[in-house]
Amino acid sequence: MNSNHRKKSYSLSEIAAKLSTAGVQPTLQRISLFHFLLCEANHPTAEDVHNWAEKNLAKISLATIYNTLNTLVEAKLLKSFRLSQSEKMIYDANIFDHHHFIDEKTGELFDISPEDIKFNFILQKKFKVNDFEVTFRGSVKN
Repeated sequence: MNSNHRKKSYSLSEIAAKLSTAGVQPTLQRISLFHFLLCEANHPTAEDVHNWAEKNLAKISLATIYNTLNTLVEAKLLKSFRLSQSEKMIYDANIFDHHHFIDEKTGELFDISPEDIKFNFILQKKFKVNDFEVTFRGSVKN
């Protein structure tokens, strides 16, 4: 899936430093995969990452892809979520608070800044909200 989130360019040494700072051993596979996720991919699934890796890296198993993605999520370098009508996990390199808009015609996924949305929650006192994410659905206007 695509996004309007602007991708920043990172050098491999910057990627390695980000991994090390987060406590993740910066192996060549992890550096390459994380570079793809940060600089090229837009809301990929594990299968999308695996397809990229098959074309750009030596033979790599889907299990290794899942293990790497889980490691990056646990280290808070990626977010993961599922859209309500999908079984597939989506991985997001934008780790800052944001929401999503999905274009129902194209499947394209866009990041929406919290500053662009206003909510007024009135919840019963028995609920304590720690976090929330909103997904808007519709079409992109020309």
